[in-house]
Amino acid sequence: MTLGTQQPEGGPSQDWESSLRAAGRRVTRQRLAVLTAADSAPHQDAEHIWQAAKAELPELTLQSVYTVLADLTALDLLRKIDPTSGPARYETRVGDNHHHAVCIKCGRIEDVDCAVGHAPCLEASSSTMRILHAEVTFSGICTDCTAQDQAIQNFTPPHRNTNQGES
Repeated sequence: MTLGTQQPEGGPSQDWESSLRAAGRRVTRQRLAVLTAADSAPHQDAEHIWQAAKAELPELTLQSVYTVLADLTALDLLRKIDPTSGPARYETRVGDNHHHAVCIKCGRIEDVDCAVGHAPCLEASSSTMRILHAEVTFSGICTDCTAQDQAIQNFTPPHRNTNQGES
């Protein structure tokens, strides 16, 4: 993937430079490196994004990444995910109605498309507030952890010969 472009699965390439300009921001190497890193591995925390972005921009500091993440999130170029445990995570999938499933064992996060197709969560009939955002998070156990649990449950230790002198 080249610096400055987003290539979502199954979707057209998005030009990060145009998106930044449309949001009234200068196109900087820091912003492009953070967007590219966040896009290449969705649902990563700031430190992982920093490590990935440093491959393109070695002088990038962690503090700069936090500043850029906050700015890009405020511009709706990134979405911030706040799992109940662990640090905030970031993704470039914005502007649609999707939710997240979080593995309670390993912390893996997966996107879950909304079955309804629109944002019914934003019509809170029991509140007088104007709802701006709703976040649905499913908790469960991912397929990798389930498989690992199955392997442990199905494990049979080798039979040990406890009789001395027998072969």
